[in-house]
Formats: sequence, structure tokens, C-alpha cells
Amino acid sequence: MKSEPILVIGATGKTGSRVASKLEALGYPVRRGSRQSAIPFDWEEPETWAPALAGVRSAYVTYFPDLAFPGAVEKLERLCAVAKTAGVAHLVLLSGRGEHHARLGEEVVRASGIDFTLVRAAWFAQNFSEGYLRDPVLSGILPMPGGQVKEPIIDIEDIADVVVTVLTEDGHKGALYEVTGPRLMSFAEMAAVLSEATGQQTRHVPISFDDFHANVAEAGGNFVADVFTAIARETLDGRNARVCDGVQRALGRPPRDFAEFARSAAKAGRWSVAA
Repeated sequence: MKSEPILVIGATGKTGSRVASKLEALGYPVRRGSRQSAIPFDWEEPETWAPALAGVRSAYVTYFPDLAFPGAVEKLERLCAVAKTAGVAHLVLLSGRGEHHARLGEEVVRASGIDFTLVRAAWFAQNFSEGYLRDPVLSGILPMPGGQVKEPIIDIEDIADVVVTVLTEDGHKGALYEVTGPRLMSFAEMAAVLSEATGQQTRHVPISFDDFHANVAEAGGNFVADVFTAIARETLDGRNARVCDGVQRALGRPPRDFAEFARSAAKAGRWSVAA
């Protein structure tokens, strides 16, 4: 079984890079799916899909930047058809909690005729250390909408561990793992944990969704801001304020706490100016 490669779509992304590295460390052949790979994969170039899927036994599927982007679900449906023709036996889809378009993507995979596993993830802790909130944290603020809504934020290392497990072990096909951290936290509580881990004060600054849109637009343009603001409005309304047991069910251990993530990220220099 280890002779056939596992395709990791989005292998340069937050979860994909970790999944690919963990699989390789276990001795599995990995085909890294990205624009720059030897066998490239590009969501915007469907002609790359069949070569990337050829000879693959299973695939980890992520859509960058999010399944909420216009056309993403339709592309996922076409990808599933190509994967079925290629003889892919197992698809693992990463989706998001409480997102309408993510659920549509899940249904596409369910209806694909291919064995599947769904990993529905909470908000990423690494958004603070590797994503668009790193610079604000460095400046001592955490500007987020949603008021005091609480989120069971998850360490991406746990997501990667779950994905690797369902790709390499029996008993996970047809399963849905809704993966979260072990506790609910407000953004103010997250800021306090970040302050303790970094040794520098980080203060939560409640902002409106319009201000959030403006901040994202400044970094990534209006189109990206429109989509991410819509997701924020949709999900930061309390619907995700519950802890789920996906990590425990998949791995037989509890998820990592946000404080553990913050300490590890600080030790690794994620918030050093040169990082």
C-alpha cells in the first residue's frame, strides 16, 4: 500500500505542509500538490488535476483560501469526478465549522462515489503566529469582531495528526471528525494567553465587521475581504461556541490547549521580528 503516493493538495499551506511532512516521516510516498511541484496542481488550471491524481490511492483536499470563495464548490465537484476516473480510493476533505459553503463542499464529497473522510475544523490557532493576525499580535493588539463570542480554537498540529491518521489507518472511511480545541475561549482570553506566552502585552480590541473588512482589504484586497468578512459574520455569532470530540475520537487523545500552542510558538520564535 505504501507504493502508491498520497496526494496532498495545498502542500504549501498551513495544514497541507504539516500533513505532507508527517506522512513522509512515516515513510509514505507523498505527491505534494502545488503550483511549483514537479507534477503541479492548480485549482485555477483544471488541466493539472488529472496528472496530479494519476496513480494516487488517496488524497487530502484543501481549497485555498476557503470553500466560501465563488466557484470553489463547483471546482471541488469537478475534481471529485476527475479523481473517480483516476481510480482514487479515498478522499479526505478539510472543511470549516458553521460555514454554509463548507457544508456544500462536504455534500459534494459525500456524493462523489469515492470513499471519504470529512475533517471539519474550528478556527486555527496558527492564524496568530503564521497568518494575517501575526503582525497585529507583534504590535500588541488583537483586533477582532464578534464581541465576547467564544471559539474552541484548534492547534493545526492536531488537524494534521487527524488527517494523517485517517489517511493511513483503517476504520475512518465515511466518518466526520469535527475537530476543536479542548475549551471555549473569547478573543480577550486568547489575548491574555498570548501575553503570558510572549512576555509582551497583547490587548483584544473589539472592532466592527466593517472595520474587519477594511483591515483585510488593506492586506489582501476587497475581493478577499468580502469573502472573509462574510465568513466572520456567519461564524462569529455563537453557532460554533461548543467543544467537539473529533480529535479524541480520531487519535485517542485530547486536543492540545491554546496555551500549549502559544508557548510552543513563542519558543520557536514565531513572534520574533525576524521570523
